[in-house]
Amino acid sequence: MDFAYSERTQSLINQVRQFMDSHIVPRIGEWQRSVADGVYPPPFIADLKALAQEEGLWNLFLPGLHDDEPGTRLTNLEYAPLAEIMGRVHWASEIFNCNAPDTGNMELLHLFATPEQNTRRLQPLLRGEIRSAFAMTEPDVASSDASNIQTLIQRDGDDYVINGRKWFITNASHPDCAFLIVMGKTDPDADRHRQQSMIIVPFDTPGVEMVRNIPVMNHIAAEGHCELLLRNVRVPASNLLGTEGDGFMMAQARLGPGRVHHCMRAIGMAELALELMVDRAQERKTFGRYLHQHGSIGDGIARSRMEIEQARLLVLKTAWMIDQVGAREARREIALIKAVVPEMLGKVVDRAMQVFGAMGLTPDTPLADLWTGARALRIADGPDEVHLRSIARLELGSSAERRGSSSDYLTPADVLRRQ
Repeated sequence: MDFAYSERTQSLINQVRQFMDSHIVPRIGEWQRSVADGVYPPPFIADLKALAQEEGLWNLFLPGLHDDEPGTRLTNLEYAPLAEIMGRVHWASEIFNCNAPDTGNMELLHLFATPEQNTRRLQPLLRGEIRSAFAMTEPDVASSDASNIQTLIQRDGDDYVINGRKWFITNASHPDCAFLIVMGKTDPDADRHRQQSMIIVPFDTPGVEMVRNIPVMNHIAAEGHCELLLRNVRVPASNLLGTEGDGFMMAQARLGPGRVHHCMRAIGMAELALELMVDRAQERKTFGRYLHQHGSIGDGIARSRMEIEQARLLVLKTAWMIDQVGAREARREIALIKAVVPEMLGKVVDRAMQVFGAMGLTPDTPLADLWTGARALRIADGPDEVHLRSIARLELGSSAERRGSSSDYLTPADVLRRQ
C-alpha cells in the first residue's frame, strides 16, 4: 500500500493549489456579496469554469472516462489530495466540475445510461453546461434505509407516472438544474431490495413543484436543499435508468464513492480550520501570553494535527481499496471514514472557534460555515448510526468466520483452574 504521490498527481496538486490561490480565494468576498444580493451563481463562475477546463482541471473525480469524454482519468487515490484542496472553499468544486450531487449523477449515468441518456444528460453534465439533482430522501420515512422510500413510479403505456414527496434535494434551487434522478418504487410487492427504480425527470416537467428551500442550521444555501412535490409527473418510459428493480443497487453504487468525496473535502476543511487556529494562537495574547503558550490551546493544536493525519490515512486507504477491489469490497472502509471524518472535522473546527472567541461565530471567518458543514455531514449520505451499525455487523460477521481459530489459547476459566 503506497500512498506516495506520483509525479502526475504532484503536478496536479500544484496546479489545483495555484488555481485556488490565484482565481478562487481572491473571489470569496465577491461570491458572498453576490449571493447576498440574490445573484446566483455569481457572474464570474462561468469564466472560472472555462479557465479550469482550458487548464485541464476538469472532471478529475471520474476515473475510466472514454477518450471522447472530457476529463483527466485519475484513480480515487490520485483524486483524494485534489478534493482535499478544493474542500477548503465550499463552492470551489463546481469550478472544476467536481461538485456534488452532479458527481454522483455523472457516475450513475456513466455506469447505467442508455446511449440516448448519455448524449442528452451525461455529456452536458461532463461539459458543465447544466446541473442536476438526486431525489431520494423523503420526509415521511427514515430515508437512511433506502428501501423505505414511498414515492411511486408506475408504468402507464409508454410513460411512467410519478407521485411522491422528496426533501433535502441538493441543487434543486440552482438555476441551471436541468433534471432530477428520482428514486421510487416500481413494484412495492417485490423483494425488499428489488422494489426500487431510478428515473430521469426533467425539472420543467409538469407536476414537479418546488415547495421550499429548507434552511440547514438556519442557513439557506443558494443551490438549495429543497423539498419537492411530485404530483402525477409523467415522463417517457425511456427515461428509466437501468432496469426496473435496480434502484437500490444503483443507490449503493452512487453513494459509496460520493461518501469518499465528502470525506476527502472534509480533510481540506479541517486543514483550513487548523491553519486559522494556529495563526490566531500566534498573534493573539491573553494575560500577557500568546494563546499557544497556554497549555490547553497547545494541546488542542496538537490533537487536531493527530486527528487530521489519522483521518487522512484512513481516507487514503479507502480510496486505494476502491481502486483495487471496488466500492462493494471497500464498504467497511467507506463506513469507517463516513463515521470518523465528520466527527473529526467537528472537533477541529470547534477548537478553532474557541481560539477565535466570539469572532469565530461570525461570518468574519469561515469557521461557522465549516462547523455547520461538519454537523450536517454527520447526517448527509447516511447518519453516523447507520455506518456504525454496518461496521458492527461486518465485524460480527468476521468473528463468526474465525470462531474456533483461537482454540489453542487458554480461556479465562483455564487460567483460573491452573492457579
